[in-house]
Amino acid sequence: MRKAFIALIVSYFFYCGTYAQPGHPKLENDNSWTMIVLPDPQSYIKFEQNQPVFELMTRWIKQNKEQLNIELVLCEGDLVEQNNIHTGDGVNGDQNSVQQWTAVREAFAVLDTVVPYILCTGNHDYGSRSAENRYSQLNSYFPPNKLKSTSSILAGMMPNFSGELTLENAYYEFISPHGIKYLIVSLEFNPRDTIVKQAKEIIAREKYNDYKGIVLTHSYMKAMSDNNVLIEKEGYKVKDVTHGKQMWEKLIAPSENIEMVFCGHVAGVGGFEQNVGYRKGKNAAGKEVHQMMFNAQTDGGGWHGNGGDGWLRILEFLPDKKTIIVKTFSPLFAFSPSTMDIAWRRESYDNFEFELAE
Repeated sequence: MRKAFIALIVSYFFYCGTYAQPGHPKLENDNSWTMIVLPDPQSYIKFEQNQPVFELMTRWIKQNKEQLNIELVLCEGDLVEQNNIHTGDGVNGDQNSVQQWTAVREAFAVLDTVVPYILCTGNHDYGSRSAENRYSQLNSYFPPNKLKSTSSILAGMMPNFSGELTLENAYYEFISPHGIKYLIVSLEFNPRDTIVKQAKEIIAREKYNDYKGIVLTHSYMKAMSDNNVLIEKEGYKVKDVTHGKQMWEKLIAPSENIEMVFCGHVAGVGGFEQNVGYRKGKNAAGKEVHQMMFNAQTDGGGWHGNGGDGWLRILEFLPDKKTIIVKTFSPLFAFSPSTMDIAWRRESYDNFEFELAE
């Protein structure tokens, strides 16, 4: 059934051609390039019936790679709901952890030779259910040597809790079509102090003086419904943690080249305002740091709904080399003419732009 659904999706996009249907994304400027930001996949992955929705999202990226000039994909963590359980309880998911990790791996495998994607780990990617310890199965399913496009920009890795070099803590060098150099640092959930120190040292290297820095981490800030404040405390069992406020003080603000932070994690039920956030602050060089939280896991019917209605974010980098247009779009709703009119979120917090330092 799942394969038939995916085949239907692919045939739909093939039949429609390149945006033959109204309402599909297109670039504001033909010379722009695009970054796609994927929110926490966990609620798609924990139910078998939801998994094709997340695969629809990654296949949509593949299908629109050329049209939107998609050069990079970021995913904000919580790839699975439970990192290491033997049986789904039927309430908070019906999939065991092998099934969950296999499903999210298969969804991203669509992009392995298409476009680099950068992952970070969330609390649900550790322990048994949620960060009871720092054991994650990430490296078993996403070994760096198997991710061809991602490996092409991978510059180095920092050790996980067990001392292994994995994508739990990694940094990437990416040169945009406009010639702008980016250093993207992906950090584990509530990173250990030693990782924060290593990341700070890497970002401060002379080699990266002319790079624009991006930090990708799972838990960092709260939603606009909570005034976009930085997270100061969480009640997980893992020790040696750096919360959002500490991360700002120890890593981001002291940096002279970090200009963007992306995170997920926070979610509520009752409106998009509980699942999105944006704030600005200045780093040590006086440059604005744009910090964006984006999640969707409860937007498709709450904690046990469809996983997030297919929402993703399209970040268009304009050829002026500073302006970024943010749009929030659902390939799931765009899939049918009967729902295409709700495939875009039009609120100011879902549809905005910001400027990087020149």
